[in-house]
Amino acid sequence: MGKMPVRMKAVVYALSPFQQKVMPGLWKDITTKIHHKVTENWISATLLVTPVVGTYQYAMWYKEQEKLSHRY
Repeated sequence: MGKMPVRMKAVVYALSPFQQKVMPGLWKDITTKIHHKVTENWISATLLVTPVVGTYQYAMWYKEQEKLSHRY
């Protein structure tokens, strides 16, 4: 059992310099898509953003109170 040479074909993908529309559908009606995503998932977004913003606000408030307590 010897080794037999096998022809390999390589596929090379490239963009034409004359037609570079990589993702034209991504930017088409972007405002409609964003509006649809927000209205569809507003509960999930609220549940995600509210604890993050609340934690940040509490940390800023606590830091300010700590600064004021060490003032005098």
